[in-house]
Amino acid sequence: MFCQRTKEFLSQHGVGFEDRDVTKDEAALEELQRRGLMTTPVTLIDEQVVVGFDVIRLKALLGLEPGK
Repeated sequence: MFCQRTKEFLSQHGVGFEDRDVTKDEAALEELQRRGLMTTPVTLIDEQVVVGFDVIRLKALLGLEPGK
């Protein structure tokens, strides 16, 4: 549910992203585990990690205005 919301948010703001499904992509799952994470969604923005659908953090890292 939150993975889809994150993808919708990024798309609505014209932010390109690579969608990696850890249930189908073993390398993506291994990367998540190497980072010590066991939940999704995980969004990397300039190596900054956003766990879950955190609109405030996403906007801050993407330089989006809070009201948009």
